[in-house]
Amino acid sequence: MLNAFLFDPTTHVLKTGGEELIALWQKSPEGILWLDIESEPEQDETAILEAFNIHPLAIQDALRPRHPPKIERFDDFLFILLRGIDAKSSGIDFSVIQLSLFVGNRFLISRHSKPSVSANWLMNELKKNPRLLEDGPSKLAVCLSNRLARRYIEILLALEPRLDEIEEEMFSRPEDKLLAELTSYKSQLRNITRIASYHKEIAIWLRDRKDSFINESLTHELVDLYEQIERTQSLSNMHYQNCNDLTDGYLGMASHQLNRVMQLLTIITVIFVPLTFMAGIYGMNFQNMPELASANGYFILLGVMLVVAILQIIYFRKKRWL
Repeated sequence: MLNAFLFDPTTHVLKTGGEELIALWQKSPEGILWLDIESEPEQDETAILEAFNIHPLAIQDALRPRHPPKIERFDDFLFILLRGIDAKSSGIDFSVIQLSLFVGNRFLISRHSKPSVSANWLMNELKKNPRLLEDGPSKLAVCLSNRLARRYIEILLALEPRLDEIEEEMFSRPEDKLLAELTSYKSQLRNITRIASYHKEIAIWLRDRKDSFINESLTHELVDLYEQIERTQSLSNMHYQNCNDLTDGYLGMASHQLNRVMQLLTIITVIFVPLTFMAGIYGMNFQNMPELASANGYFILLGVMLVVAILQIIYFRKKRWL
């Protein structure tokens, strides 16, 4: 799928279409083009990018299924590689897509192999307000990057109530599935932290460097981009620490419960040790055992055993072991 948007800064007219707008853009000395490429055959994508004089190494990085986010400046364009959230993902168990941006003086090319929520959002915004392109292609690139970063924050904010629920469930009905859920969250949060660290380097580069491909009027937007990525990193680290604390708390509670069970079993064993001892003595088959001739010996022994057991229980209660 290929979507093209051609904006005329003079008339403020926005044209939408496909590959045919590339020829119109080439004939327009002031026109600004945004080309969004999704799920096109690799040879077609390569041909389109080569037509814009995109460097072969940048094309190679853009078409790879996985590549760390990066920013690289070439003579004719600025290459930004971001890692976004898949359109089908709405929670912390998300999958990622690569979003490649080629920012030139009069063009922006975005490339992704799967549907991008951020790109679709920007298309709708551009149709409502074509003047977004008045500040040049870099305006769209920064808006797209901002929206991509915002999706991570939305997912992290949605996770917070679930962590509160897990904390309550740990005290009311602790189960092993809670531990498995926390482990899964920790894995995804580590992934978000790693992605945010890459994106942060890109945001710092864009914020601190003056570049001809980035409009000078975008200072506040670039600061906002950096702050969103910084917040993403902060939230992911905070939630990861919360997951760690909850995991330690769960394991501590499980260990405490096990200790209580072992304590109870030990007390039961201790109570029955003297009773078993007395039963063992009077269970021996010797003829010269005077107590065996007693008419009330059986009841006396049961009484002694009961008194011993009660005294031990009272002792353990005083020690708060029961």
